[in-house]
Amino acid sequence: MGNNENNELEDKVYNLALKIEKTKIAEYVDILDNKWRLLSINFVAGLARGFGMAVGFTILGALFIYIAQRIITLNLPVIGDFIAELVKIVKQNL
Repeated sequence: MGNNENNELEDKVYNLALKIEKTKIAEYVDILDNKWRLLSINFVAGLARGFGMAVGFTILGALFIYIAQRIITLNLPVIGDFIAELVKIVKQNL
């Protein structure tokens, strides 16, 4: 191998090492080795997901009820009666 080929190979190996370091594989393996840390990270992530779903569902439900009340005020014959009944049921259960 010539000197030029060695330099080219060293550059490729160096670039590959940089790319591997950017993926943070070492930190990922450290987390996998520490079971309690992995458990705590997943627990907190699960709490955040659950809280996000609860808040999102609440907002979507409130938006649905608001839109349903607006449709009722338009006095559409079939849809208005159906939605009025739904809103009555929801208000009774609150």
